[in-house]
Amino acid sequence: MAPLKFCANISWLFTEMPDFSQRIHAAASAGFQAVEAAWLYDSDLKELQRARAAAGVEVVLINTPPGDVKAGDLGLGSVPGREAEFRQGLVMAIEYAKALDCKRIHLMAGRVPVGSQRTAVVKEMEAVFVQNLTYAADILSKEGITGLVEPINTRITDPRYFLDCPHQAAVILGKVGQPNIKLQMDIFHWQIMDGNLTHNINKYFPIIGHIQIAQVPGRNEPDSKGELNYNYLFKTLENNGYQGYIGCEYKPLGSTEEGLGWIKDYWTQQEMTSSFDLQ
Repeated sequence: MAPLKFCANISWLFTEMPDFSQRIHAAASAGFQAVEAAWLYDSDLKELQRARAAAGVEVVLINTPPGDVKAGDLGLGSVPGREAEFRQGLVMAIEYAKALDCKRIHLMAGRVPVGSQRTAVVKEMEAVFVQNLTYAADILSKEGITGLVEPINTRITDPRYFLDCPHQAAVILGKVGQPNIKLQMDIFHWQIMDGNLTHNINKYFPIIGHIQIAQVPGRNEPDSKGELNYNYLFKTLENNGYQGYIGCEYKPLGSTEEGLGWIKDYWTQQEMTSSFDLQ
């Protein structure tokens, strides 16, 4: 049974350092072999390339541009009338992904437009999302990149986000029907919206392309106080044979380094198991 692989989400971790290049080095120094990030588009791409190469880490995941954040955007994939902007953002995301040898892009769905009722626009937004994902699948396949869709909970984090549960995402992925568009499972969001994690992991495992973690409800370290038993969840993922990366997308309670005891314990345990197996 292969051990799980973890990557540091440098939009959330190592924020003691002001720029992403420094965070890449900090993640490598802490023992991570890979990083992910939300939006790197305000950073100098060549500097990011140099930092990645010098640190010797893999860049696992980036997001498509959010749109106009000040105007309330958080992705454009399902937003009617913004298809051209979604495609422009996809071009930029691919540029950064190729430069950083990143093989996964989170295609952000976006929010229900202000003034609209979810029930009134859900069919139109789903149709737009399917259309945009189908378009993205063709473009990404030519680059060897996997597109991901991530449900974000609407109970705590973002009440207007369009894609909010794994069941909705699975229906949309079924309509897209492309093998390089997969489901991004953020356990934090899944627990808040639906719970039933063991069943949902097993049910949707064949279409899961990436995983992210945080404790519930505080969104802190996996071993912090909360609802989730991550030792059990990690074993569940191991038993399913998960071989991708798990993104550490959480808010450290203190400094990032102080909160890494849980992962160092996991790494130590795996080293001991490996040594025992070789005897």
